[in-house]
Amino acid sequence: MHVLVECRCRSTRCPRRPNGAWTVAVMLAAFMGAFAHVQGVRGGGGPENVFVVVNPASANSLAVANAFVATRNIPPINILMLPWQDSVENTTIARFRNELLIPVVNTIDSRRLSSQIDCVAWSSDFPWRIDFKDELPPEIASKDTYPSGSLTGMTTLLAAVQSGVPAWLDPESNDYYRPLDREGVPISTQGFRSWYGWGDDGQLLEAGGTRYLLSVMLGVTSGRGNTPREVIRGLETSARADGSRPTGTIYFMTNSDVRTTTRSSVFSATVKALERLGVKAQVIAGAVPGGKRDVAGLMAGTPDFDWKSSGSTILPGAICENLTSFGGIFTPTSSQTPLSEFLRYGAAGSSGTVIEPYSIPAKFPHAALQVHYARGASLAEAFYQSIRSPYQLVVVGDPLCQPWARIPTVEVVIANDGRVLEPDTVLRGTVEFEPRATVPGGMVDRYELFIDGVRVNDCGAGEKLTLDTTKLSDGHHDLRVVGIENSSVETQGRVIVPVSVVNGNRTIELEVEPMRVSRQESVRISVRGSGINGAVVFATGRVLGRTTGPESSIEVPADLLGLGTVTVRALGRGGSTPSEGVNAVPVVVDVTE
Repeated sequence: MHVLVECRCRSTRCPRRPNGAWTVAVMLAAFMGAFAHVQGVRGGGGPENVFVVVNPASANSLAVANAFVATRNIPPINILMLPWQDSVENTTIARFRNELLIPVVNTIDSRRLSSQIDCVAWSSDFPWRIDFKDELPPEIASKDTYPSGSLTGMTTLLAAVQSGVPAWLDPESNDYYRPLDREGVPISTQGFRSWYGWGDDGQLLEAGGTRYLLSVMLGVTSGRGNTPREVIRGLETSARADGSRPTGTIYFMTNSDVRTTTRSSVFSATVKALERLGVKAQVIAGAVPGGKRDVAGLMAGTPDFDWKSSGSTILPGAICENLTSFGGIFTPTSSQTPLSEFLRYGAAGSSGTVIEPYSIPAKFPHAALQVHYARGASLAEAFYQSIRSPYQLVVVGDPLCQPWARIPTVEVVIANDGRVLEPDTVLRGTVEFEPRATVPGGMVDRYELFIDGVRVNDCGAGEKLTLDTTKLSDGHHDLRVVGIENSSVETQGRVIVPVSVVNGNRTIELEVEPMRVSRQESVRISVRGSGINGAVVFATGRVLGRTTGPESSIEVPADLLGLGTVTVRALGRGGSTPSEGVNAVPVVVDVTE
């Protein structure tokens, strides 16, 4: 089982990157078509790089995932329905490994997404604490009073978890952590790819090194977590913050509490670094800011706080976090204010430890978190570049949020006739595209072409992207061209265009009634076409049903779709190969309470 490819070089032309046919799950393989693996790519982060894990046994998990998928345009191939019906507070490391982590890893691998998935986003109602006492050697178990890790931390350190050796306990387990200068400011900010190898001092290696997967929880909707409505509102707000370059202030709180003094020695230098980036920052005394209407970020250290009574306002996209022992514990009986308080009042992301961590700086985000974020890193990248030992820290929020990123604006021209690619353009045979982009204060140096979420080609600036549509099924396809700017942050911009492939004579139409439905009701999904012997109907990562013949219908309980906006898709089958299929134009359904 291999999740990550062997080559770790940064070249977009590396000959050691793998080639091979796309062997995706049957419905997705046919929907996408059969393409060779694209050659090497580099970092950054976007919806094509996030793998969303959903608990279909939980209405809350479905609702949260539906919102994230719709808001961020997550491709359907990047979604996994993974049932979990046990505790949503904690589980053993054996169950985490066998029932959660390995199925995720195997699915990414089987769908041939290993070289493009950089982040695992867990929806709500999965266990946020992983207990590993049973796998500790006796000499370590007798000394570890709190043998537990977090869902996100242990996912990120998947290599250690899979090895069976508790290397996650290493206080320097995360080599993606960026080195600091003498004043405690990060020397560089680096875009992330799961196939990058990292050396002990944080260098990006041509070969060798340790590899990771970034990981977040989109929300916690049990215990002292947030309501689904709060989580959904936060995800929608954070997406709108991308590239907004907030004019607010990032605050660093100081007081005599060890929760503050553990990190405050670098606050002054961090403020200066942010100001050099044109971002306002300030060190102030207290637990949380009082009467501040411009909180664009926050680092605090206090056991308890009441944000509502503070009179302060959190701006969209802000990372707000607090160093305290139990900020990531959501059981109702726990003391100390949980991280969900920040999310309730508008933060895009926060973090907290899921068990007593002691005041060990490596277990919490360094103040460099806010510098990485202000340099344009995504929320997930900013967190993991600033945490040396992430195994007990749960990161919650929108992994893709990037308020300070300089996002490329991309357009695509059809090289054959010079037309700008527009929605519903008909494509036949082999087509060449000329991608173009502009970046505020920079430039794009490469592009990636995705069909239905799968990367199929790439090229450098000034070059062309070639697409052989005869390898695709006919009908609707989601075509994406991603432009990646040439700094170390590797920020992405994209254009997403629905196109129609016509190389044969098969047709298919999809109809869903009603298109707005209560979760207590059902929807009737009808498929009719020509040249097909049946169809597969699916939505949000799972098959809803299969039909036979050129025309038929199925009834689906709306509760199966989950609350929110859901895109229903259908693939008509005319034979055993992708080119013998045809895709219907998707239909969007709104499921209400």
